[in-house]
Amino acid sequence: MKLSCLQENLNRGLSLVGRAAATRTTLPITNNILLASDQSRLKLAATNLEMAISCWIGAKIEEEGAITVPARLLTEFISSLPNDKIDISLSPRSKTLKLKCARFEARISGVDAKDFPPIPKIEDGISTKVEADALRQAIGQVVFAAAIDESRPVLTGVDAEFDGELLTLAAADGFRLAVYKLPLAEPVKPKAKVIIPARTLGELNRLATDQEEAITITADTNKGQILFRLKNIELVSQLVQGSFPQYNQLIPQSYTTRAVVDVSQFQMATKTAAIFARDGGGIVRLVMTPGSGTTPGRLTVSARSEEIGDDVGEIDATVEGEEAKIAFNGKYLTDVLGVLREQQVALEVTTASSPGVIRPVGVDNYIHVIMPMFVQWD
Repeated sequence: MKLSCLQENLNRGLSLVGRAAATRTTLPITNNILLASDQSRLKLAATNLEMAISCWIGAKIEEEGAITVPARLLTEFISSLPNDKIDISLSPRSKTLKLKCARFEARISGVDAKDFPPIPKIEDGISTKVEADALRQAIGQVVFAAAIDESRPVLTGVDAEFDGELLTLAAADGFRLAVYKLPLAEPVKPKAKVIIPARTLGELNRLATDQEEAITITADTNKGQILFRLKNIELVSQLVQGSFPQYNQLIPQSYTTRAVVDVSQFQMATKTAAIFARDGGGIVRLVMTPGSGTTPGRLTVSARSEEIGDDVGEIDATVEGEEAKIAFNGKYLTDVLGVLREQQVALEVTTASSPGVIRPVGVDNYIHVIMPMFVQWD
C-alpha cells in the first residue's frame, strides 16, 4: 500500500471511526483501525463487534493494500501533526506502516487486515430515507431517556417503528418515557419494528452533525442488524433482541391541571432547585396555581434538604384546571427541558401520584412522561 492524503481529512476520518474501536476486549484486533485502499479513496473502519463505523476520505493511491493498526496510537499521532500532506506506505513483509508528514516520521507495527472482523453487509430487509436534521432532532429528544443499567437489555435501546411514511422512536428507563414521531422521506412496506442500541443512535447523531443529504436506513430483522448510510460514512449495528414494553398504556389520556410556561424560565428554576435537591434525594417539587382576575397563574419550583436549606423559584404560567402539586427527580426535568427547541412547554398532571406529561407547545409529535416521586406535602 502506498498513498498520500491531507492530515486534515485523515484526522477527521479517524475521529469519526475511532469511537467504534473496542477499548476492553478479548479480541485484541478490535482495538485497531483498518486502513485500506478502496478504488481512489482511503477507507477507514473500526468495530467493537456490536457496532462498526466505516469512512472514506480522498487520497492519491499509488499502490493498493490494507493493514490494521492500534486506533488510539494512530489517532493521537495524526492529530498532533501539522496540517500538511501525509505520505503513507506499508511494508508487506514486516507489516509496518510508515507515515511521513512535513518533518515528522513514524513507523507503526500493524496486524494483517485478513484478521480484521468482516463488517456486515446489509442488503435485505426494509430500506428508507429520512432527513438528517429531523432525525438528529428526534434522536436528541429521545435517546437520553433510555436505560443505562443493563439489567433489562431492551430498555438500553430505542424502539423504532417504521410504518408507512412515519417513524416513531421511543425510549424508557422505567422512570420516564420519551416518544417522537417524524416523517420518512421514503415510505416503507411492510411495517417493521426494531430496537436500536441507544449508544448507536448517539454515535449516529455525532456522525450526522454536518450531514445535509437524507440518511439511508436499512434494517434486516432476520439478521438483527441495521445500517445507516451517510455521505462517505456507514454505521452498522447489531439490534437489541427482545420485545419493547407496550408504552402507549403508560401515557395518560387526560389531565386535571395544565400549566404552560416558558421553557428557558422553567429550565432555570429547575436547575437552581436541583442544586438543593442533590442532598434531598434529587426531589424537585412543583406547585401549579391558577390565576384569578388580573393575577397571572404561576408555577412554583422548590427543593429542600434537611441539612443544607431550601430554595423556591416562581415563574408565570397559564394554568387551566385546579391547583396541583407534584414532585419529580430534578435530573429528569432538566434533561427534557434541555433538549426542547420550542419556546413554551405544557406540563399536564392528574394527581401527585400519577405520571406527569411534558409536551412542547405548537407541535404534536413529541411527548415526555415522568413518574412522580412520593413526598410529604406540608
